[in-house]
This record gives sequence, C-alpha cells and structure tokens, in this order.
Amino acid sequence: MATDIGADRSSGDRGLLDSLPCGVISFDDSGRVLYANGTVHTMLGYTAGELEGGHVERLLTIAGRIFYQTHFFPLLRLHGRVREVFLLLRTKSGTELGALANATRTTRDGASVVDCVLVEVHERRKYEEELLRARQSADRANGELQAQARVLQQTLEQLREQAVELEMQAQQLQEQTAELEMQQEALQEVNDQLLSQRDELERARAVANEANQAKSQFLSTMSHELRTPLNAIGGYVQLMEMEVQGPITDDQRQSLDRIARSQRHLLRLVNDILDLARIEAGRVDYRMEAMDVESVVVSVVPMLEPQLAAADLTFEATIAPGLRARGDREKTQQILINLLTNAVKFTPPHGHVSVRAHHDEPAKQLLVDVHDTGIGIPAEQLASVFEPFVRVETGQTHRPEGTGLGLAISRDLARGMGGDLTARSEPGLGSTFTLRLPAA
Repeated sequence: MATDIGADRSSGDRGLLDSLPCGVISFDDSGRVLYANGTVHTMLGYTAGELEGGHVERLLTIAGRIFYQTHFFPLLRLHGRVREVFLLLRTKSGTELGALANATRTTRDGASVVDCVLVEVHERRKYEEELLRARQSADRANGELQAQARVLQQTLEQLREQAVELEMQAQQLQEQTAELEMQQEALQEVNDQLLSQRDELERARAVANEANQAKSQFLSTMSHELRTPLNAIGGYVQLMEMEVQGPITDDQRQSLDRIARSQRHLLRLVNDILDLARIEAGRVDYRMEAMDVESVVVSVVPMLEPQLAAADLTFEATIAPGLRARGDREKTQQILINLLTNAVKFTPPHGHVSVRAHHDEPAKQLLVDVHDTGIGIPAEQLASVFEPFVRVETGQTHRPEGTGLGLAISRDLARGMGGDLTARSEPGLGSTFTLRLPAA
C-alpha cells in the first residue's frame, strides 16, 4: 500500500505545500489520489480533503482522460517522468482549465507513486507571439549574415588579386632597388590590410557560430511548443471517432483517420528534430548501467505488435538469458524501436522480422541484430542511410512515411554509449542492422 505524501509530514510542511502557487498531487498506479495540496483544491473548486481517495481521472476532461490513458501514464511507466505536458483539467463546476504538468514516478514503501506539479496556463498566446517575433528576428539575422557572407566573398577575391600584385611587385624589387623603400612601405600597408581582413573574418565566423546556436535553440523551443497542440489534435480526433459529440458518417471517419495519421507523422517529425537538435548541441545525458538485453528487447516488443499484425508479419526474438550490455536503457529502447519500425515499414506482407543477440568476444562487445526479409537497400545507398534526412529509394509509387532522421539519431545515440550501429543488405533479400554495445 503506497504512503500518502502528506501523511508523514508535519502540519507546517503541509501548510507550506498548501501555500505553493502551483498544484501538487500524488496518486498510485491505479489512479487513486493519495494527496492533493490546498492549491489543487482551490484551483478546481473542491473543499479540503475532498479529492483524496478518489480517482485522478475525476480531475480531467474527457479529452484529458483519453490523453492520460494513451500517452501521459504510459510515458510515466516507460520513462519515469514527463515534462511540460499540457492537460485539460475539469473543475468541480464542470468548466475546463488548462495546466502544464511535470510528473515523476518513484517507489515509496514498495509501491509506485506518481508526484505531479500542475501550473495554470494564462498567457500562452503572448508566449507564442514572442516565439513568432523571435523567429522573425532570426530570419532577419540570417539575411544579414548572408549579406555579410557575400561581402566577405568579394573581399576574399580582392585579397587574391592583391596577392597576385604583391608577387609581381616582389619580382620587380630585384630590378628596381632604387624603389625598395617605397615598395616596402606599400607592402606594409597591404599586410596591415590583410591582418584587418583576417580579424573581420574571425568576427564573422564567431557571428555565424552564434547564429547556428540560436538556430538549434529555436528548433528545440519550437519542437517543445508544437508537441502540445499536436497531442491535443490527436485527443480531439479520438473524441470524434468515439462519437462523443454525436454520430459521424463513414466519409467523416475516413477524414478523421487521415487527420490522425498526419498528426502522428508530424509528432514523429517534431520528436526527431528535437532529438537531433539535442545531439548536435551536445545536451544528451547518458545513464550508463549494466542492462539485461532480454528484458530490454521484451519491453519494446509490445509497442511493435500492432504494426506487425497490421502488416501481416511474423516476429521472432532469440535472446539467450543472462546476456548483459553496458548502456543507457532508455536510449537503447529508442534505437531498437527505430530499427524495428523501419523493418516493419520496408517488409512486404507475409514477411519476417527477427531480433538476435550474441557476444563478440574478441571485441568485448554485445551485438543485437535486427533482421528483416524486406526490399533491401542498394549498395550505392547503404553508405548514406545513416545521414540526416536520407531516405531509401524503394522504386515504389507509395513511399513509406518517415523523416529520414531515425537512423542518424540511432547511430549517434549508439556512439554516445561507446558503441556503434552498422548495416548490411542485399536488394530483394532483406537487411540486417547491428547495434554494438560494450559488454557488461
């Protein structure tokens, strides 16, 4: 039985929690509310103690409940935390209230407990306008940078011409010793000019580096902001498909299905861009530990089972018990999901996808092979599949959805853990992607 977060606190501690300008709520894996501070009660119109013992979904709108069941709580179980997630809350009077949620899932007294902080959202549109102005400023800065680059290019051409003239002057020095002093003064002036030009180039390079950092920061911020409305779109589509607001026609259901597919595609694109921006900025943290490879593979298979069934593919995992590798468990799961998703995407119906793990004793590495019987990759494309935004040309009219970032991100993550990601393939016979990690 999980312990109430406020049960072992003094009245002073509970008073401090009640006085916080944000809501604090704790609940167990079954959704039972263990504790809610006074701010949550006031925010939602409940009296003190009225929320404890009830279900956390009582505080959510219908859309919020669907999002909690399909995204919020599964993310907590998978990662142990969620950050800056937008939720639609329902007050006791039935009105909607927007809030940003940050939550962690920990273990207390042998049971899992979720601690969540809720902050009301009041000025979201103002923040979006500020982001738009920031993007416009970045565009203007980029235009100015391009203009400076053109000026620098012209300056470099002038410098090349001046260098040719200097060489001619050096040859004339041997014949015109009487003019040596005058020509030396001219050379000194030219050298001073070259030094000044070099300083300008260094300053321009520093400006370009700052602009590139601003671009990465902008991409990261925009990716965070785009995920919230995209998740809301997905929730509302599910509500309409459930006919919560009334019956829909078959044509409307087809349109909703197209909207849902587009929403999922955009969300994957935003997540991939955010991951790539973090990797390029060097802000990826790795929690290295000894991992049981079998448990890591088993944890990702349920996420792929619907795709395997929809594509009419068979699946097999051959993992000997006791195989252990050293790496970040969450990053390893992300790599395997990317590899298995690609295998399903490029394997025709009735095909086969498999995962096999084994030791490479000489290299002291553990290898995880993801193999498919799909269309394969031409030799001339194999070397470039790990580059960002590169997609395999299948020769088919219908191109599978994707951003071309999954393999690039996966290889960077593998190398960040001290391993690597390689591929071998033969057109028509399938592909094998091998994740290498240090053996534990």
